[in-house]
Amino acid sequence: MPTRIDYIGLEAFISIAQLGNFARAADHLNLSQTALSHRIRKLETEIGMRLLLRTTREVSLTEAGQELLPIARRSFESLSSAYDAVQLKGKEQRLKLAFACLPTVAHFYLPPLLDAFAKAHPKIEVRMQDQPAGRITELVMAGEVEFGVTLTAVQPWDLEFSPIRREPYNLLVGPNHKLAKRKSITRNDLIGERFVRINTQSTNRHMVDDFLGPVADQIDWKFEVQNATMAMDLVRQGAAVTVLPSLTAQMAEGNLVGLPFSDVEMYRTLGINTRRGAPLSEAAQTLRDMIVARLKQD
Repeated sequence: MPTRIDYIGLEAFISIAQLGNFARAADHLNLSQTALSHRIRKLETEIGMRLLLRTTREVSLTEAGQELLPIARRSFESLSSAYDAVQLKGKEQRLKLAFACLPTVAHFYLPPLLDAFAKAHPKIEVRMQDQPAGRITELVMAGEVEFGVTLTAVQPWDLEFSPIRREPYNLLVGPNHKLAKRKSITRNDLIGERFVRINTQSTNRHMVDDFLGPVADQIDWKFEVQNATMAMDLVRQGAAVTVLPSLTAQMAEGNLVGLPFSDVEMYRTLGINTRRGAPLSEAAQTLRDMIVARLKQD
């Protein structure tokens, strides 16, 4: 078992050796001479040898003290350098904030929020990663970001999801589609339609498949693409229809039509992912609260 090192005793020993007497060393360490003497006696007891020879006017080092002093100094210098490096890193981290967010949420909500945050906290550098839900989970788990604005899903045990709001899914069709004039649709209206869907790794893809239930097997899944932008391009072309979250659908250029479902509550839950038991920095907590407040307004 490693020897327990008496760092405060060594600090007292070094101070006395450098300053030459107990009075100056006690003043330097903001201690009484009695407390300083106690530290030295304790250190000598643990080492098993006298380190100092004390007279009424001066203090000198024993042979053991002379041998220990340069070693103790080097050790304290190394420890001080390590402490300063960690302290500096802590200060730098307090001036940086990293978080992740779904691209659609970032697009619609974050520009004014980040502007307001930057004005209130001009010294903090903000790094935002707009990523899909799966990648956000990875970033939060790895500690690369403090929190993620993402979707509810099966959560790893070491992550905690705090729901904020539900966002409905809509069927997205072109303006000339036969369903475009409807106020709402049902899942049965999708039977036989030519569909474009997002790739199988997408969290949205799995949610849509679950909500469609048995109707999913009666849909013509004609196209599979990597992102919502390409899916909306195909809808605009009249090549297919698709189901997307309402925020994503609002990003569509042109006159695409979004239709709600009347026979099923099809939605995704937006919320905040954090590492369980890991407190947010003050800056991260502030920005998180701003995002939550804004998302709850709609």
